[in-house]
Amino acid sequence: MASLRDIRKRIRSVKNTRQITKAMKMVAAAKLRKAQDAITAARPYAQMLDQIISDLVARSQGEELAHPLLTVRPERRVEVLLLTSDRGLAGGFNSNVIRRASRFLYEKGTGVELEISTVGRKGNDFFRQRGQKMRKDFGHLSQKPDYAQASQVAEEMSARFLRGEVDAVYVIYNEFLSAINQKVTVSQLLPLQTLTAGAATTAPEAPAATTALVDFKYEPGRQEVLDRLVPQAVAIKLYRSLLESIASEHGARMSAMENATSNATDMIASLSLTYNRTRQAVITNELMEIVSGAEALK
Repeated sequence: MASLRDIRKRIRSVKNTRQITKAMKMVAAAKLRKAQDAITAARPYAQMLDQIISDLVARSQGEELAHPLLTVRPERRVEVLLLTSDRGLAGGFNSNVIRRASRFLYEKGTGVELEISTVGRKGNDFFRQRGQKMRKDFGHLSQKPDYAQASQVAEEMSARFLRGEVDAVYVIYNEFLSAINQKVTVSQLLPLQTLTAGAATTAPEAPAATTALVDFKYEPGRQEVLDRLVPQAVAIKLYRSLLESIASEHGARMSAMENATSNATDMIASLSLTYNRTRQAVITNELMEIVSGAEALK
């Protein structure tokens, strides 16, 4: 049986841990609110961009519109951009997306040259230790990415696609649904999937447009507008993926720390009960020894 001193030390240790997890939960909640605000701010621009591009494609009516970022090629060289975090203590946030990336690489099978770029130290460390071919780590995007940074990365990947160094680029990340629910998503970044489908619909991750097609007049012309909008569509798609991943990380960490705090509270209650029972047993034994000693002196 543990001594009273040992139990007191354990209770004190668990209380200190609970204080830390509670503070981490509060920090994650504050960061989550900011991340949600960023997603909300980016959504109207992305939706309007999708609507304009979809309207442009739908109204082409036989006019030959083309852009090199829409060109579908046999996938012989594929790049995967994996979005993880730099830190742990976020439940299954990193393990789920890494497991999905591993399955994606396996499903592509042999005959396809695969390389991985990462955002976040966890994913980079995992695949580097396993000898996977790594191309680049965009560590500066793991905390507070802005649109300019995402646009630079999108331009770099688009340039590689145009040079024929890769035939497709996929982004694997956690899509934010709620603070307690994230969905691992595989999204094709290049070639731009929304436009290659040739349908007048919004992107898969955006809510469907409820308004009728607007009769836009394109100046200087449809092809020129398409040439300007397609690179922006690639950049905003990558930017939204980054925002979704960051919000998912904070939501997962907040939930994990809330569970840890609750478990610590339960452990403290259990240890306190054990402490009281042990103390009661010690007092009872001492009383019995006193009574036995008094009886022996009679």
